[in-house]
Parts: sequence; structure tokens; C-alpha cells
Amino acid sequence: MPTTRTGALLALHGAVLLFGLAGLFGKWLDLPPVLIVLGRTTVAAAALAALRAFRRTARLPFEPRLIGNGVLLALHWLAFFEAIRIANVAIGLLGYASFPLFVLVLERALLGQRWARREVATAVLVTCGLGLLVPEFSLANPVVQGLAWGLVSGLTFALLAVANRSWAAGRPAIDIAFWQNFWAALALVPLALAAGSMPAIGLSELGLLLVLGLVCTAFAHTLFIAALRTVTAHTASVIAALEPVYGIVLALLLLGEIPGWRTVAGAALIAGAAILASRRGARGA
Repeated sequence: MPTTRTGALLALHGAVLLFGLAGLFGKWLDLPPVLIVLGRTTVAAAALAALRAFRRTARLPFEPRLIGNGVLLALHWLAFFEAIRIANVAIGLLGYASFPLFVLVLERALLGQRWARREVATAVLVTCGLGLLVPEFSLANPVVQGLAWGLVSGLTFALLAVANRSWAAGRPAIDIAFWQNFWAALALVPLALAAGSMPAIGLSELGLLLVLGLVCTAFAHTLFIAALRTVTAHTASVIAALEPVYGIVLALLLLGEIPGWRTVAGAALIAGAAILASRRGARGA
């Protein structure tokens, strides 16, 4: 794990690169989103459980509210992979990247926080960026459908972030991540059973699910958390705002998905808004 600032910065970029890579599995895996997320959360929960046992840290009492967080995590990833399935990786990532706007709205509605000028600018940038992504205002358009699912992904992630904020200081991040993945997987089992006949899952699909759960989820989150011991939360949040950029570049190189000018412009505005929002968060901290 990184012990120097340079190592921590490289670790952060590596973690965010892996977060962006996760979106490509929605195209590589010819499986329904519910099975992709079930496999991802099951593998991640098992890996995090092993890590908790290896670290032998004191066990905190179980918090029932983490069940709700697990359900939110399941809904977030279901919507994310559905957006990618319907549209493409760029649309799914950019719809999800709208979450800073939803965080601002939720903080205003639930916590009574007033918006500053910078936060209004963030909202305007995200709204304009999303508007650029819409080719036509028709629900029959797959890009519009994918963007709608991406926005659901961003909203549920924002709800998860706001819910985690209340106790993040009192519980280890790995403990929270384990319980969220565990309950997310458990919540998805009835949905997978209700889907009816299970598609054939071969060795290639199992291998991809293992990489998605171990490398792009458990390892990436652990790497990201470890880097926070050396760099500030502000620096980490700014680098995290690059996730759509990394994802779009990876989709171009590995899937041949060439983004149009509207996607590039929308990505620039949304990433800029995320960086602007992170500066607000850094000053608040």
C-alpha cells in the first residue's frame, strides 16, 4: 500500500481507472444487469470478508441501517449497468457522474443547507452537460433511455453518499463496504430468481465476474481508501471526478466506442462540475 504522496497519487489514479474500467464489463458480459451486479457484490463481499478476518480488527456491532445502504448500492449498480446495456459506456458513466448535483439537492432538502454561488454554478454545469448528451427529447431514443438510467444511478449513489456520511467517522471503511456489498448481494437474490430461466454462465463469464468483483471493486476500493491516509479528501475527490474521462478513453481503446462531440463536451462540463463540487467539500471539511 502507498506510503509516499507520489505513491498515493498513483494509487488514486489506478483506483479511479479501475472504477472506469468496471463500466466496460456491462458490454463484455452477455448477462442481465441483475446477474452482473449479483456476481460483483458476492465476489466483493467475500473478498472484503477475508480482508476483515486477515486484519483481525475489533468487530463493531452490526448496524441495521446498513441493510438500506446495501439496497441502495444494489439499485445504483443495477441502474448503472442497465444504462450501459441500453446506450453505451460513455452515457452510463456521464449519467452517474451527475451525482454531485443530486448531493447538493439532497443536502438542501434533508439537511437544510443553503446553496452558495459555487454550488449554483455546479448545478448549471451538470444540467448543461446532461442537456448536451440528449440527441432528441424522445423516450424511444436509446441514448435518452440510457441517460435516464444513468441519472437513476447518480441519484442512488448520492443517497448512499449522504447516508454514509452520518457514521463514516465511526466505522472502518472496509467494514462499511463489506456490509453494503453483503446486503446488496442478498437483496438481489430474489430478483435473480424472479427473472426466471438462468442464462448459461461459462468459464469466461465467471472469470470476468471475478475480475469485476476482485479487481474493479474490492481491490479498487481498498486502494482508494489506503491512499486517503496520505493525500487529502479534496485531492482524492478531484481525481475521482476523472472516472468518466478514464471510462470513455478505455471504451474507445477496448470497445471501439468513438464519442461524438456532444459526448466530449458534456463530459467536460460534468467533470468540471464534479471538480467544482469537490472544492466546496474540501473547504467544508
